Amino acid sequence: MKKSLLAAMAATIVLGGVIAGCSSNSQTEGSTETGQGGTKQISFMFRGGPEEQKAYEATVKKFEADHPDVKVKIITTTGDQYATKLKAAITGKSVPDVFYFDPGDLRAYVNAGVLKDITEYVKDVDFDNLWKRGVDIYRYDGNNVGQGSIYGLPKDVGPFALGYNKDMFTAAGIPLPDKEKPYTWDEFIKVNQQLVKDTNGDGKIDQYGTGFNVNWALQAFVWSNGADWLDATNTKVTIDDPKFAEALQYFADMQNVYKITPSIEDAATLDTYQRWMKGELAFFPVGPWDLATYETLPFDYDLIPYPAGSTGKSATFLGSLGIGVSSGSKNPEEAAQLVTYLTASPEGMQQLVDAKVQIPNLIDMAEKWAADTTTKPENKAEFLRIVEDYGKPMPNTLTYNSEWYQLFFTDIQPVLDGKVTAADYVKAEQPKMQKLLDKAVEQEAKSKK
Repeated sequence: MKKSLLAAMAATIVLGGVIAGCSSNSQTEGSTETGQGGTKQISFMFRGGPEEQKAYEATVKKFEADHPDVKVKIITTTGDQYATKLKAAITGKSVPDVFYFDPGDLRAYVNAGVLKDITEYVKDVDFDNLWKRGVDIYRYDGNNVGQGSIYGLPKDVGPFALGYNKDMFTAAGIPLPDKEKPYTWDEFIKVNQQLVKDTNGDGKIDQYGTGFNVNWALQAFVWSNGADWLDATNTKVTIDDPKFAEALQYFADMQNVYKITPSIEDAATLDTYQRWMKGELAFFPVGPWDLATYETLPFDYDLIPYPAGSTGKSATFLGSLGIGVSSGSKNPEEAAQLVTYLTASPEGMQQLVDAKVQIPNLIDMAEKWAADTTTKPENKAEFLRIVEDYGKPMPNTLTYNSEWYQLFFTDIQPVLDGKVTAADYVKAEQPKMQKLLDKAVEQEAKSKK
């Protein structure tokens, strides 16, 4: 999977030791002065690949044109640099006026006085036309996420769909997958096995069924099998559930037993993302942020639900990034105007959607966008089904920090290599993860004092 996603996953851990020493009197970079002619100056820090950076820079310019009394200083980084740069800004008490933040950091940032309550500045936003699930993860009342004051608005909602190579199916004479009904796990294995081929007759496999990254795709299999990382209180690690072990074993068996995934050696030569881009994988995850890049794929592709485990229902993660305002901003009203322009205005949203870096935050715009089957992928409605129905937040965003969750993936390689069974792994790992989660619960309690 892309480096930007992997970097985002580690961001909470990198920042975890920083926010405890922060306070609401931190200064804000770029907002200490008023420019010529009374122009208010604010700063905006964000991350993203080349397409996303270009899209947001253009949208900010349009914001400035629509708000001639505001000048925005743009600070951009790549995904793998963002956490370090934000950490430095928080430590140095020079937090940008407006910045991206992970929803998993909401409570810590509010408790430490890093984020400003922007409820009073977003009264004119039409919340009935924004994805409720996107907005609610940035509400916090001091105890519970999902209610209370608003500390940010969703940059986007990121439904992580499953893509497939339509040309590969056609060439193999295999019926195209159903757009709404997911494969069962057994069906998924069988269709993948039909698509594993030595296409040039040199005795080596060069076309595989799929190649999932465990950090981002295991969730779909665990959830669809009725298991999860946490219980309903988000205080108990539940990976020792037999249904969890079954899903993890299935995931590992795709490579070690069914041989539908490139081996470690093959992946070292050419990773699965590159193989997908070259048309050598039948299935691969697709996020809205991929759409601009996938415009140049040398094959036709579309979206389908992830294969379903024992629940019979597909599942996948629904991500998001928030855009918030620094509590130290000298121009909070103008900063909040930029936030709402980027997240909730038809003008700003249309610009970003046209750049093919996200799905619309505005529900009416999203429905119209998904109904347009003339643009790729044809089944964009799958993105909306994930948002409206079976998308779930990443487990690490539900707790005060993600060290307990990160440990799971740090130790997972022996299972993927077939050297340790999933059942043995979850039994050994659960108490270690629980210890770290207990520590996170304690840290959250202290942060409120």
